[in-house]
Amino acid sequence: MFSRIARLVKPYKLLLPLCFGVFIAADDQTVVVTLLPDMMADLRVGVSELDRASWSITGYLIGYTAAMPLMGRISDRMGYRLAFLLAMAVFTIGSILVAISPQIPGWLYGGRPEFGWLVGARVFQAIGGGAAIPISIAAVGELVDNKHRAIAYGLVGASAEAGGVFGPLWGGGITTWLSWEWAFWLNIPLTVAAAVWIMRNPPGRRNEVKINFPGVIVFAAALALLTVGLVRIGKPDALMTISLVTTATLVVILVALNTKSDNPLFPRALFRFRSFDLAGVTHFLVGAVLIIGMITVPLMAASVFGKSPLEGGLQLLRMTIAIGLGAIIGGILTQRTGPRMPAMLGLVVTAAGFLLMANWTADIGEPWLTFHLAIAGLGLGLLVSPIAETALFGVMGDERGAASALLTVSRMIGMTAGLAAMTALGTVQFQQLVADIPAFSLDPDVQEQIVETATNAGMEVFTRFFRYAAGIALVALIPAFLMTRSSHRQI
Repeated sequence: MFSRIARLVKPYKLLLPLCFGVFIAADDQTVVVTLLPDMMADLRVGVSELDRASWSITGYLIGYTAAMPLMGRISDRMGYRLAFLLAMAVFTIGSILVAISPQIPGWLYGGRPEFGWLVGARVFQAIGGGAAIPISIAAVGELVDNKHRAIAYGLVGASAEAGGVFGPLWGGGITTWLSWEWAFWLNIPLTVAAAVWIMRNPPGRRNEVKINFPGVIVFAAALALLTVGLVRIGKPDALMTISLVTTATLVVILVALNTKSDNPLFPRALFRFRSFDLAGVTHFLVGAVLIIGMITVPLMAASVFGKSPLEGGLQLLRMTIAIGLGAIIGGILTQRTGPRMPAMLGLVVTAAGFLLMANWTADIGEPWLTFHLAIAGLGLGLLVSPIAETALFGVMGDERGAASALLTVSRMIGMTAGLAAMTALGTVQFQQLVADIPAFSLDPDVQEQIVETATNAGMEVFTRFFRYAAGIALVALIPAFLMTRSSHRQI
């Protein structure tokens, strides 16, 4: 009996160092949220320059996403273990560069601290961090058999979600007891531990594939310019237009390169199957829903409920814990019933959770706040395994890294688009709601009314975001249903 249990558990034990690496990388996506005020002070970025300061987060997301196709192919070529070690090395060097970024200008040319050095270091750090997910998903195909693979996908997904929510809590603790640089210095022992841990795993298969570096460069440039354009939708200008037009041009070039190249960045065989394409569309929509929840919940906690950033992170934790639990449940259901039932159920439960949150008022309390967040998180978690299982079913071994990277990229682009839409719509809607009230009054009664009106306006905007998220989840039912119609294909 014990030997049977050991055989069942062994593949999941081999996934633990990979999941740990995914957790560390995802943590650094969001850790800056609570570090940002101290970082801005040290790097002489004014409070009025929040749009510039936000690039410490945006830069990481760009590097994180742009690295995925490249590192997915590197994983296919050199085996997942060596690719993972390379990713952890890049992430470690990047962490060191972020920590010392205020001193770099002084060392190089005697200059004062510059925020651009931090952003550049964050992009470099993210190249290693972004590699962790496609490498881990590709490794699942080698370490876990078909029967138990869905649960393994759930574990990788749960690790990513857990890291994302732990980031603000970790950053809040660091800024309470230490300086912000320690959030990056402390990455070093963690990545070293992950590297030592992975050495107990088999090296993984090596495949004779070549890497399309021109495609990688064009993809990264298109992603960066798309982000620049999207974040300016709220304030349309020439830069927004130029960025989006150039992005469209680069996408055409990328398609041409991918079509004509003997070594395409994205394997062409993947796009011949409707289930893979539809899984990407579903993941894009899920990414938009996820970012609405991840950003709106702590922002609402800080502005409407008067909570600290750390308390806002703890409030978000209710949803993220449920995402992790849902990812495991979704893996079990996918293994037993196939992907359709958990995919459809997950989207319906997600929509229900966000609709409940859309009815929040300023005096929402326990247990309803936790209950509603948990429902939304459970639904999002249920989607992890059926999407991965549908997209990657039957993918050849030398293409699994690239396929998993492309699938993850679709969600990251959905998150970027969702965040940009939130920024644009939220700004316009809030300004419309408070347009007829003064900014400040010496009359205490009038000032109280101003504060109440602003709070109600914020609540109205945030609850609208929740309704948008519910609507997007319901729209995603269409591609999710269609993708599972042909999930048992063969390549």
